[in-house]
Amino acid sequence: MRCVIARFPFDLSKSGVLESMKGVKPEEVFGASVIVGRRTYPVKQVGQVVTGQDRRDFSSGEVLRAMTRLGFTCRELSPAAAPTRPQSAVQAASAMLGFPAAV
Repeated sequence: MRCVIARFPFDLSKSGVLESMKGVKPEEVFGASVIVGRRTYPVKQVGQVVTGQDRRDFSSGEVLRAMTRLGFTCRELSPAAAPTRPQSAVQAASAMLGFPAAV
């Protein structure tokens, strides 16, 4: 499939992406992700490995569209799933009792 990422055309195939990502250790996911094989990779990592371009040269949306069209499962981080600040022991106990903790 022909797609354009960072104004450059690429001929990508599902098998080609699988082969490119073979042996690549996934980084920690903080945003949008792509499931390649049995592993979940950050979108920017997949884009960098597949295109050979620097991560600053393309947007995650470009890679998400290309990977979706190739049949990969893509996920976007929803605001509700964003990591939150860990609670202190007092805050956790207050939450269990139903009372807000004084900060």
